[in-house]
Amino acid sequence: MKFTQTIIALAILSLAPSAFAGDTVATVNGKPIKQSVYDYIAKDATARGQKVDDQVKGAITNKLIDSEIVYQEAQKLGLDKQPDYIAREELSRRELLTSAYLQDFVKKNPISDADSKAAYEEYKKAYGDKEYSARHILVKTETEAQEIIAKLGKGGDFAKIAKEKSLDPGSKEKGGDLGWFSPATMVKPFSDAVATLKKGGITSAPIQTQFGWHVIKLVDTRASQPLAYDKVKEGLQKNLQQRNLEKMMTELRAKAKVDISK
Repeated sequence: MKFTQTIIALAILSLAPSAFAGDTVATVNGKPIKQSVYDYIAKDATARGQKVDDQVKGAITNKLIDSEIVYQEAQKLGLDKQPDYIAREELSRRELLTSAYLQDFVKKNPISDADSKAAYEEYKKAYGDKEYSARHILVKTETEAQEIIAKLGKGGDFAKIAKEKSLDPGSKEKGGDLGWFSPATMVKPFSDAVATLKKGGITSAPIQTQFGWHVIKLVDTRASQPLAYDKVKEGLQKNLQQRNLEKMMTELRAKAKVDISK
């Protein structure tokens, strides 16, 4: 009986290299490096456009071996028992699983062409039917803005004063030139003021926004030229996906029982 059991045991051991090799890439001090881990790295590299040839395969294997060696040494020192490590490990696992859930949600809730096109119509509506070309001078105080308006009323050069006085780094060196823009891209007090001006007109009073005080000159107007659907489709879909994620999170939060202890 014992002889039979020994033969069976030897037979199993002789089969081990071929039967179980597919589960392991290598072993380090008797600890296996799983084939599934290797496969994940290779798959990720392929997805990023890298050709996984023999050289890359060897590099992946060696990297895993080096990582396992250091991993074992860290365990010997008890670093995996330290509170900070345990907390970071838990956070990493939580973030990985959360990310997997969100990716799964997006996959199961794709944005339809109908939704994208409806969002495009909203985009065009928000864009408005006019675009404006304007210059502005941004200063800190209302008094300074009033002084600039007075200078302009006496024939002062708008572009020259903008270069000297404006606090807006994006337009200062261009004489306050903002180029063409739609009202939707500007803060409301600014866009409202621009809409009241006639071509060549300058605001008669300073306009206040969160950035400071503005003196604005309308250069010209034209019919709006929103970007074509194909140009903004991807961005619109991302915005819609973000809305779906926020809605899902709100619903989950509403169903959850949350007790804050601190």
